[in-house]
Amino acid sequence: MTYEIRPIGVVQSSLVDRASAPKQGVEGAPDAWLTFDPAMADGIRDLTVGDEVFVLTWLHLADRSVVAVHPRDDLRNPLTGVFSTRSSDRPNPIGLHRVRVLAIDGLRVRVADLEAIDGTPIVDVKPVLDATR
Repeated sequence: MTYEIRPIGVVQSSLVDRASAPKQGVEGAPDAWLTFDPAMADGIRDLTVGDEVFVLTWLHLADRSVVAVHPRDDLRNPLTGVFSTRSSDRPNPIGLHRVRVLAIDGLRVRVADLEAIDGTPIVDVKPVLDATR
């Protein structure tokens, strides 16, 4: 079986290569823009500044043949199955990023703490739920 994932937008970031990107957004990722396809306008209309959301991306530069890694690319760490890590190299390279909405400008949403590199396809956005929702 195969499944189709269609990008709904793209990341615009000053991060341009994997080597210089932080491993996690809270480790110094710059603010970035999520730029959405015009067909997604109704989907993003209720996002507001201050919201925390999960952005799911397709890590398009990932090595999909990798099933075990040294966590954080540190050879001193034992070889570990990718499903126990946050490695971007994996059979289905779906990125999961918890970010905060900083600004909204039409089809563009500025977020904090996104470690995805420029040009990364966005596949979904979901709210972070707390105990009240």
